[in-house]
Amino acid sequence: MRLASIDIGSNTILLLIVDIAPDGAFVVVRDEQIIARLGKGVDANRRITAETFTRVLGFLQRLKATAEANGATSVVASGSSALRDARNGAEFVREVKARIGLEIEVLSGQMEAELTYRGAVSEFLRTPGAHRSYAVLDIGGGSTELTIGEEGAVLRKASLDVGAVRLTERLLKTSPPSTLAISQALTEVRSWISTLPRLLPTTRLIGVAGTVTTLAAIDLDLPVYDPKRVSGHFIRLETIEQIYEKLQTKSVVEMIRTFPQIQLGRADIILAGILVLIEALKRFGVGGITTSDRGLRYGLVLREFSIATTLKP
Repeated sequence: MRLASIDIGSNTILLLIVDIAPDGAFVVVRDEQIIARLGKGVDANRRITAETFTRVLGFLQRLKATAEANGATSVVASGSSALRDARNGAEFVREVKARIGLEIEVLSGQMEAELTYRGAVSEFLRTPGAHRSYAVLDIGGGSTELTIGEEGAVLRKASLDVGAVRLTERLLKTSPPSTLAISQALTEVRSWISTLPRLLPTTRLIGVAGTVTTLAAIDLDLPVYDPKRVSGHFIRLETIEQIYEKLQTKSVVEMIRTFPQIQLGRADIILAGILVLIEALKRFGVGGITTSDRGLRYGLVLREFSIATTLKP
């Protein structure tokens, strides 16, 4: 069965096309991302701008066509924080369906966390000596989700309205940001993170999304991004703090020159994402985090596969 998912985040849009076997194992046919910045200005204005509307619609049309050209029998799409928060989010969803025939499911923070967990742990559950307890941290553009579970079953979920785009637009507006702005951002992040539960020593913490995968690529010194090397890589808190120290006084251009693993469309928000990550790791009392290149887009196709096999006569 060939399925496709489109994950429409506040900063990126991701397309995943997979072949899934009857036992649930899958092979990736295509996996790509576009930094679309759907959430630009949503935190301040609670609206998706006309310019963003048109630009993102074009991206979605291209990704849907790619999925269909690759033989996907089903294309599922989801929107998260930006579409939840924007007053014209429902209008955007209606227009996308009318113009290109793509139906977008706007996920609650809790459902986003659950599907992200399912996608992230899927690559670890099949490995020898796999852990039983997992926690998945997803630092997005508009929100941050933490999901705790036992193997494939979710036990506890939390969704916070703090993310890399939102925090950057509120406080870290200059490049590099001022000392005062960083201090204010830290105060806000710590306020949000303090509401998260602590983790048991037996829980394996997994990080998904662009902040964590970019840090893994930097730590591995990858000349070209390689999801197979990134997934499963453990990044120490000490290493993350060292990277943060190098970045906090640099402009966007200087960041990319120092670490070419940072994409142009991510450089202006990565400092905010790293702040959230560092404070989360301190809150959890752990020395680092294991990276996963998977996440919500994988959870979407796994759910679609589950539905399809349940309905199959």
